[in-house]
Amino acid sequence: METKVLISPSELIALQEQEPVVIIDTRDKSEYDIAHIPNAVNIRDIFTYLATSSMEGIENLQAHFAELFGAAGLSGNETAVIYEDAMNKGYGQSCRGYFLLKYLGYPKVCILHGGFKAWLAEGYPTTTETPTPQQQVFPLNVDDSIMLTAPQMLDVLGNKAIALLDVRDKDEWMAESSSPYGKDFCPRMGRIPGSVWIEWYDFMVPDAEVPSFRPQSEILDICSKAGITPDIPVYIYCFKGSRASNTMVALKEAGFKDVRNYFASWNEWSRDYALPIESGAPA
Repeated sequence: METKVLISPSELIALQEQEPVVIIDTRDKSEYDIAHIPNAVNIRDIFTYLATSSMEGIENLQAHFAELFGAAGLSGNETAVIYEDAMNKGYGQSCRGYFLLKYLGYPKVCILHGGFKAWLAEGYPTTTETPTPQQQVFPLNVDDSIMLTAPQMLDVLGNKAIALLDVRDKDEWMAESSSPYGKDFCPRMGRIPGSVWIEWYDFMVPDAEVPSFRPQSEILDICSKAGITPDIPVYIYCFKGSRASNTMVALKEAGFKDVRNYFASWNEWSRDYALPIESGAPA
């Protein structure tokens, strides 16, 4: 049976009673130290790691996270459950962890839907105790089909059979800022030519007490208005593959079959002056 991607706090409790589970907290360590889900392991690198899609960059990413996930206790027998604080403010970090584990070929991965806020809202306990997981050999079985590189993105520019989806914040899309890290963090502002824009926030229920993804029908409607339908491949990018991971999960849950993540995203693309960009107000 395929592992359910989005689970509730009560489902996490039930899962822990049925099989071995490794809970991964992606928040900043200062937040983790204040309070976290019991037995959760903190891996902040899930959010902060900046990747490149060169051969060396891909190899480094694989080795780095195989080591971290093995140290967290993942051997292939456990279900990994990943969470962040709230799914509308962490720039998609729990989904980035989900994407990384699926890319590395881990068989059983879930996201705590609603994050730590959902856990607190349901009244479950927290702790400040830090677990000491037993080191495991992480079972690396890379799935290249969901990870895009800069050359692959370049090859499909102008291909109307593939949707290029930019999910960054509006100021980045409009070429008014280069990144969430600051206006001039990257050397160039703009977007990948031919891409369409849907801000990543749009796939979540607005103003919800516990932010969560919209239902399938609403996600399909949002995509349709941007000219994106489930029958075509969707190549997503943001700044570093995090908001793109959030969107990838939303689209897959809504029934899209072929969704891929340009994980290195604008942080890589903008630094290579040989790669084309569009800037200014969209036509």
